[in-house]
Amino acid sequence: MHTVVVGTSGVTAEDVVAVARRRARVELSGEALDALAAAREIVDALAAEPEPVYGVSTGFGALATRHIGQDLRARLQRNIVRSHAAGMGPRVETEVVRALMFLRLKTLASGRTGVRPEVARAMAGLLNAGITPVVHEFGSLGCSGDLAPLSHCALALMGEGDAEGPDGTVRPVAELLAEHGIEPVRLREKEGLALLNGTDGMLGMLVLAIADLGRLYTSADITAALTLEALLGTDRVLAPELHAIRPHPGQGASAANMLRVLAGSELTGHFQQEEAPRVQDAYSVRCAPQVAGAGRDTLAYASVVAGRELASAVDNPVVLPDGRVESNGNFHGAPVGYVLDFLAIAAADLGSIAERRTDRLLDRNRSHGLPAFLAEDPGVDSGLMIAQYTQAALVSEMKRLAVPASVDSIPSSAMQEDHVSMGWSAARKLRTAVDNLTRIVAVELYAATRAIELRHGLTPAPASRAAIAALRAAGVQGPGPDRFLAPDLAAADAFVREGALIAAVEPVTGPLA
Repeated sequence: MHTVVVGTSGVTAEDVVAVARRRARVELSGEALDALAAAREIVDALAAEPEPVYGVSTGFGALATRHIGQDLRARLQRNIVRSHAAGMGPRVETEVVRALMFLRLKTLASGRTGVRPEVARAMAGLLNAGITPVVHEFGSLGCSGDLAPLSHCALALMGEGDAEGPDGTVRPVAELLAEHGIEPVRLREKEGLALLNGTDGMLGMLVLAIADLGRLYTSADITAALTLEALLGTDRVLAPELHAIRPHPGQGASAANMLRVLAGSELTGHFQQEEAPRVQDAYSVRCAPQVAGAGRDTLAYASVVAGRELASAVDNPVVLPDGRVESNGNFHGAPVGYVLDFLAIAAADLGSIAERRTDRLLDRNRSHGLPAFLAEDPGVDSGLMIAQYTQAALVSEMKRLAVPASVDSIPSSAMQEDHVSMGWSAARKLRTAVDNLTRIVAVELYAATRAIELRHGLTPAPASRAAIAALRAAGVQGPGPDRFLAPDLAAADAFVREGALIAAVEPVTGPLA
C-alpha cells in the first residue's frame, strides 16, 4: 500500500487525495518527530512559569482572562474538546473527515503547535486503522478553525464519542481503539487547543473539489465538442490563432481540447449548406472555450491558494523557530473561503452553458434537422424532454449554491470572534455543486451522443466514436423508443464521475488538458 510520509514542510494535494480517498498509510518522518519533541520542550517550560500563556495556562476565547493552575490544566484541555464537539446534522462524508484529520496531522508535524509526538502518532494511528470519527455538518464558522468538526476528531483521540470502523459500521470509539491497539490520548497543556484550531476541514474539501473539477472541466470540453459536432457547427472558432489574441491560458486549453476531439469529423462545417444558412453558431457552442476557460483559470488560482495552505502551519498560539510562543490570526478561513466561493460561481456557469447546449439539441427549431427531443417518434415518444428538465433543475440549484458564503459573518464567543469566514459552509455547498455539475455534464453527454448517432450518412470524429462506443459498453443505451430513463442517466453520471469519458477519448486525442 502507498505510504505518505509527513514531514515538517507540509504535504501535497496528491497526498491529501491519496489518504482521503485511497486510504494510503501515513507515516511521520524522523524530522517531524524531532520537531514535535523540540517544540514540546518549549511549551513545557512555559507551563512551569508563573506568568499566564494563552492556550497553555489560560482559558480560551472570551474566557482567556482566567489563569488556570497546574492541577486543572489537563481537565481544561479535555473540556475544550468535549464542549467544542457540538456539531449537529447529517454525518460528513468519510473522505472529508480523513482529509481533515490528515491535514491537522500535517500542522502537528510542523513542530509549530507544541503537542507531544505521541499525539501525532495517535492521529496517524487512527488514519491507518481506518477509524473515522463521526463529524456533523453544522458547527464550523470557519474562524478559530473548523472548531466543531476538529473537536469531534480530537474527541476520538481521547477514546470518546462514536466513529466508523474500517468495515463501515459506526461504533463507540473506545471499542475501535482497543481492537486496533491504540491507546487513548491523555491531553496535556495546549494539546486540546492545537487539535481543533485549524482550517483543515475547508482546506480538505477544497483539495478534493479541485481534483474533481479538473476532471469535470476536461469532460465538459469533450461534451461541448460532441454537441458542436451534433449541431453541424464549425470548428473554425477553435483555431489556435483566434485564442492567441486573447491569451487566457484556460481558454486556449479548452479550445485545444475541443479541436482535438473534433479532428477528422465529417459533421462539422456544414451549416452553410443548410436551407437556412448560419453565419455563426450560437454563443453556447461558439463561446464554450471562453466560459470553460475562465473556469479553468479560476481553478488554477484556487490551486495556488490550496498549495500555500498545504505548506502552512495553522494554529494559535504557535511555537516560532526562535522559541517564542505567539498568538496570531492565521486560523481565519478567508483565503480558503473566497476560492471555494469562486469555484462554485464558475461551476454554476459551466453547468448553465452545458444545459443551454443540451436544450438546443432537443429543440427541432434550433437543432438543424434533428428530431424533436431526439425522440424516435416525436409525439408518441417524448425522448429526452424530461432529461433536460432534470438538467435545468440542477442548473437552478447550482445558481443558488453560487451565492457566496464568505460575504457573511456572524459574531460569536461573546464578540471575541466577531468576524468569521464561513469557509466551512462555502466548502459544503461547493461539494454539492460539484456533484450537480457532474450530473449536468452527464446529461449533455447523453444527449450529444444520441444526436450524433441520429446524423445518418456522416461519420463522426474518431474520438467521438470512441466516446460513444465506451458509453454504450458502460450500459448507456442509444437512440430508440422511450424507456425508463433514470438508469441510463445514472450510468452516464457514473461514466463521467469515474473519468471514463476522458479515458475513452485520450487514446485517440492524446492527453487532454
